[in-house]
Amino acid sequence: MSDPNLIQQPETEKNSATPLRCFTGSMISGGLAIAVYSLLNAIASSFANNPIHSQNQLTIRIASAVRTLVLGVVTLGTGIFAIVALGLFALGVQLLLQQLRQKS
Repeated sequence: MSDPNLIQQPETEKNSATPLRCFTGSMISGGLAIAVYSLLNAIASSFANNPIHSQNQLTIRIASAVRTLVLGVVTLGTGIFAIVALGLFALGVQLLLQQLRQKS
């Protein structure tokens, strides 16, 4: 059990960023941002078309808070995916420019 030959060391493989990987990731993240934005619009219109019907003020406040939290979380997800898409696109452009400068 303590034989050092039996213990395999994991090979550390460095995955370097390439423009193709960055642009592909940017397109995937952008697509997810658009999908989550569509979901956000559907949720918002559903909440707007279905108002809260209750006489209890506590129920109205809790329902309003839950609706606000749901919209906030979905909006946050949309923003994160959009920012990641922009960042990956900018990184891809930067790497592409660096490769072009090194060739010349």
